[in-house]
Amino acid sequence: MAKSKKIVKSIKVDADKCNGCRACEIVCSAFHATPMYSSVNPARARVHVISQRLKNIWLPVFAGEYAPAECMGRNKYVIDGKEYDDCAFCRAACPSRDLFKEPDSGLPLKCDMCESDPPLSKPKCVEKCLIRPSGGMFKRFDDGTEQCGDIFLCDVLFFIEDKVA
Repeated sequence: MAKSKKIVKSIKVDADKCNGCRACEIVCSAFHATPMYSSVNPARARVHVISQRLKNIWLPVFAGEYAPAECMGRNKYVIDGKEYDDCAFCRAACPSRDLFKEPDSGLPLKCDMCESDPPLSKPKCVEKCLIRPSGGMFKRFDDGTEQCGDIFLCDVLFFIEDKVA
């Protein structure tokens, strides 16, 4: 019997290059509006830019699984001279904060990588990110081939993982 395999995409973010413009939040909320693109409400986005402006910190975080209990971790981390706490890295919708919850119903939100029919080549937050020196995640050559470009904010690296379903 053949094993079925699932392709899993993930988003890699270079937080040092984020300028806090929140374009990712806006396009995400518009894409997930009903009907699509009918409204913009960053509270409904599946990505939020966590910011500490006085420390010049912006960190895009994507919605993950729902956590029914509050995390007990309150550690501080210093990465490249910038200070983060546990909640800054957390992708979960949890009882201790309103992040990643539908504002009207309170139901948890989760990043679905902009699933649609037909499927998109990359999530909307990646496509519309304003920090894109080469204009996209791929470099296109005259012969029509593409090569993955440099890693910068919201540049998706599609890590293809074969998982047994």
